[in-house]
Amino acid sequence: MSEDTQTKDQELADEWAAALEEQSSEPGDNQDEDPWAQALEEQAAAEAGQQQANPAPVAQLDDEGKLKTDVDLDMVLDIPVTISMEIGRTRISIRNLLQLSQGSVVELDRLAGEPMDVLVNDTLIAHGEVVVVNDKFGIRLTDVISAAERIKKLR
Repeated sequence: MSEDTQTKDQELADEWAAALEEQSSEPGDNQDEDPWAQALEEQAAAEAGQQQANPAPVAQLDDEGKLKTDVDLDMVLDIPVTISMEIGRTRISIRNLLQLSQGSVVELDRLAGEPMDVLVNDTLIAHGEVVVVNDKFGIRLTDVISAAERIKKLR
């Protein structure tokens, strides 16, 4: 390195050192105001049994599956979720999986004509049957699980 580069590096290091020293010597800067320290103390107290965690309240549903409280749910209505249809499942060994090729048949645990499961974010919400509309597959819902039942499964 040239002497000019070394001088610039030293000046930059000095500026950083001065800034860090200035930051650590600001008035009112003490350990009690450190949010991480407070969080760690709270966690240690909770683990020692000195403080009990309060569970978050769960909104209650009425008989129709609607919220009893006047909670504004508009903020969650636009959250995207993944919906999938499951025809069936099976378990096979990795050896058999690697032997699959075009034309192979994999037997599933469902009978022909049995309704498919409709899952939203891997949670069962309905059963249905396959339909074809304008050359695209779809599903006609035949049995929708009530909102109350879905909430019970979440707990």
